Amino acid sequence: MKKRILLLEDDHILAETIEELLEMEGYIVSVTHDGDEASILSYEEKFDLYIFDINVPEIDGFDLLESLRNAQDETPTIFISAMTGMEEIAKAYELGCYDYLKKPFHLPQLLLHIQKIDQLLGIRDKQHIRLSQRYSFDKASETLLFDKKPVPLTKRQMQIVKLLATHQGNVVDFEMLRHYVWDDAIIDNATIRAEVSRLKKGLKEDFIVNIRGVGYRIDRN
Repeated sequence: MKKRILLLEDDHILAETIEELLEMEGYIVSVTHDGDEASILSYEEKFDLYIFDINVPEIDGFDLLESLRNAQDETPTIFISAMTGMEEIAKAYELGCYDYLKKPFHLPQLLLHIQKIDQLLGIRDKQHIRLSQRYSFDKASETLLFDKKPVPLTKRQMQIVKLLATHQGNVVDFEMLRHYVWDDAIIDNATIRAEVSRLKKGLKEDFIVNIRGVGYRIDRN
């Protein structure tokens, strides 16, 4: 799956150059030239990485990242800026940026910074099973996540999610559900279907596939 990047840069020539470079590397890039537009896009679309200049029209990069973090948006962020003072750099990291690249820079430097973040997140992602565009399952904490935030579920619903997630791509039949979730209790398939139906109704994306008469499956993403 191609990664999506939101680039905020008011220098149109630099923005176009960065966009071309990143698209050549296989990324999908959305370019904005002011903080207000970037803020709107960040709420309308899902991105894997933000690249923000700081001194931009409307909302500056600092205020934009602060508002995103306050809204529980933890998308990795790189600042690219001509501001080189330690005070500004310290503020950037305090607000929650992952990296800070001082202008002027060589374009391959930006790629190296992005690759470093990709490697960091790749290590972290090994603990996560992607279930859909916005849902994932954290194997370490046995938690369902929506946009990286925990989803409250009943114990039984979590057991269902865990069983389906750890068997992703394969059908989990009623017997497996009866054994793992209900401890081999004598219950009929209708009871299992009702519990799965309640679980699915609480989800914002429907990633649990009903295999008629057999069981359920979560497809690989």
